[in-house]
Amino acid sequence: MKIYQIERPLVATSRIPGLEHKHLQVVRDGLSSAVAVDAVGCKPGDWVICVGSSAAREAAGSKEYPSDLTIVGIIDRWPPEGQADRGNS
Repeated sequence: MKIYQIERPLVATSRIPGLEHKHLQVVRDGLSSAVAVDAVGCKPGDWVICVGSSAAREAAGSKEYPSDLTIVGIIDRWPPEGQADRGNS
């Protein structure tokens, strides 16, 4: 599992069968961006937990699903690296 931040939704009007009803998000991990299947309903700015490989396909709905990165959780409270947790709840 890895932690990413949601940048923005990705709109792709032409998709393969099975992928047409899944929401896609552009996520950022440090300096690189990636596209992830949104299985939980995220919004820009959210910090999320993503899984890859066969776990990503299963989390997206099926072991045959064509995903190599799927969002499986929204982080409620977590200070990003370099920022101190100031005790906010």
